[in-house]
Amino acid sequence: MRDTPGAGSGSDGTGRFETDVPARLDRLPWAGFHWRVVMALGITWILDGLEVTLVGSLAGAIHQSPSLALTETQIGLTASAYLIGAVVGALGFGWLADRMGRRRLFFITLLVYMTASIATGFAWDFWSFALFRALTGAGIGGEYAAVNSAIQELIPARLRGRTDLYVNGTFWGGAAIGAVAALVVLDPAIIDPEIGWRAAFVVGGALSLVVLLLRRHLPESPRWLMVHGREAEAEAVVRSIERSVAETHGPLPPPTYGAVAFHRRGHASLSDVWHTMIRTQRDRAVLGLTLMSCQAFCYNAVFFTYALVLTKFYAIPAQQIGWFMLPFALGNLAGPLVLGRFFDTIGRRPMITATYALAGVLMAATGFAFAAGWLSAWEQTAAWTVIFFFASAAASAAYLTVGESFPLEIRAMAIALFYAIGTGMGGVVGPALFGWLIEGGQRGDIMWGYLIAAALMLVAAATEWRLGFAAEGRPLEEVSTPLAARMK
Repeated sequence: MRDTPGAGSGSDGTGRFETDVPARLDRLPWAGFHWRVVMALGITWILDGLEVTLVGSLAGAIHQSPSLALTETQIGLTASAYLIGAVVGALGFGWLADRMGRRRLFFITLLVYMTASIATGFAWDFWSFALFRALTGAGIGGEYAAVNSAIQELIPARLRGRTDLYVNGTFWGGAAIGAVAALVVLDPAIIDPEIGWRAAFVVGGALSLVVLLLRRHLPESPRWLMVHGREAEAEAVVRSIERSVAETHGPLPPPTYGAVAFHRRGHASLSDVWHTMIRTQRDRAVLGLTLMSCQAFCYNAVFFTYALVLTKFYAIPAQQIGWFMLPFALGNLAGPLVLGRFFDTIGRRPMITATYALAGVLMAATGFAFAAGWLSAWEQTAAWTVIFFFASAAASAAYLTVGESFPLEIRAMAIALFYAIGTGMGGVVGPALFGWLIEGGQRGDIMWGYLIAAALMLVAAATEWRLGFAAEGRPLEEVSTPLAARMK
């Protein structure tokens, strides 16, 4: 095993080279560098949570806005527009992230998000609002692909599962912030609600400037550099990381596995993606698609339209919606934080199966209780809080699974593709369907929507039990061998 920085790579003149970059990254103790990665990149989910919650919490005010006056169906359609934008953004920026690198895309996608979010605050009708929401979604969708892949490539293997869940779970930290912000901007005693909901989008977008500054100090993923034949650059980045970690932790432990041999090749083509997903990794493709689409329907159907349920069936004033969104968001945040470490200890397969199954069973029960009128607004909120404690961990694990399933060369594209297909199949349909069901005003109709979501979560649980694989504590290169590599 090599432990001396600078001794880990070399070429034999035939296009073949060896590097111990993966082993050296995986042996690192947790340090300030890893905190910087989590903070600068994980902020994506906080921004997404803030966006989604603002729209959910502000739905009543937007519905009543004299300048927009959107119907329930139109509000559902704008949620779908956001998700369509996220699908397009994920595919386009995901393809670029595998070709251009993770770091460049960090800045492009964040700028798209920032500009579109601010523009949303100046929307003048349904079409402008829907357009700006679609562009905001495009920025967030691109972030999912580049950021998820980078985090998995930079975090040590033994901590990869819990860290990925923690970071994805911070979506709900943003949701909690959005819920509290909604209480302020919708309070007529503080600000005119017509100005308040617009200011919320403008301020939310402007906060991205802080994130841009944080990301200036992050390096390109050494693993991305490595698989693209830029071993000298990868070596330089790892040396820098090792120096910063050693300053606080002293001598570093030796790597626990050997070097990886690579053969230089061009960028992965769409045919490489197709061949890997349809032929060599078909079971993993089915698994990823199922997990992503089922959780997307469940989440987006319920969360994007919950404010409408509260105002229509429980007569909750629009300015008080934030009080109900806050516990919902905190329950979602707690799920990955409490359960995340078990995905590295108990294992991916049993934990993913259990969290999807529990969420499905509890959602079915809640759907029946809602239809029967047994639940008050607070009891309904308490039920969702418990359900999504488990569903949040399950949804975060879906992104983890897709990222771990495929080779480094196509990782960002794989995340983007499954996010896009899953969101298209589950997320875009869900809000529009529920908006239509809510507008009908019948609890029994909405119950069938909840039962569909519950059934999909149970399908995902069964699929994970059948096709799930062990990735806990294993190097990414071992879980899915890069197209240009073999383990020594």
